[in-house]
Amino acid sequence: MSLSPATPFFMNFSPKPPRKQTAHDWLEYLRQSNGLGGILAKTEDLAKLKVTLSKALSNIGLEHLSSKIEAGWHSGGQDELFLQVGSASIATRLQQNLPSLIKELSVLGLPCKGIKVKMKPSPANWEVKPRADDQKNQKIVGFNAVAKKSWEDLLDKLAPDSELRKTVERLLQRKPK
Repeated sequence: MSLSPATPFFMNFSPKPPRKQTAHDWLEYLRQSNGLGGILAKTEDLAKLKVTLSKALSNIGLEHLSSKIEAGWHSGGQDELFLQVGSASIATRLQQNLPSLIKELSVLGLPCKGIKVKMKPSPANWEVKPRADDQKNQKIVGFNAVAKKSWEDLLDKLAPDSELRKTVERLLQRKPK
C-alpha cells in the first residue's frame, strides 16, 4: 500500500473507553486481553521494563531519575518506548541522553527504535475549603466600643424631638443576641 502525498496518514490508536464502564464492557476487555492472564502478563512486562530501564539509567549515571519516570510501550508494538516524567527539567535531561539510553537498553536486551519523552499532567494538589471563621456565616453581635461611642456622640448632637434621635436611641437599646 502506497500513500500519495495528498492521503492523510493517521495512526490507529485504540479508542478511549467511556467513563462509565458496564459489566459487558469489562467482560469484552477481558476477552480481548485473553482474560486475567493477559492482563497479568502485560503487568509483568511493564515491571521487567521498569527494572531494565532502572539498570540502563544507572549505567549512564541517571539512576536518581529512575523513580520519577513511568515507562510503557507505544500502542501498536514494542519498538518505541515512551517515558512520562513529572517535570520539564527531567524531560530535558532525558532528551539529552536518549542516544546513550537507547544503546544501554539494547545492551541489556531491550532493543527499541526510539524513545519519546512526555510530561504527565500534574495532579491538582489543592482544594477549596471553607474557612472556619467565615465572616458571612457569623451573626452580628452588636457594636464594638468605638462604634457605640460614635453613636452616643451623635445622639448628644441631635434635637430631643427629632425622628433620627428616636431611631438612634432604639438602635443603641437593642441588645445583642
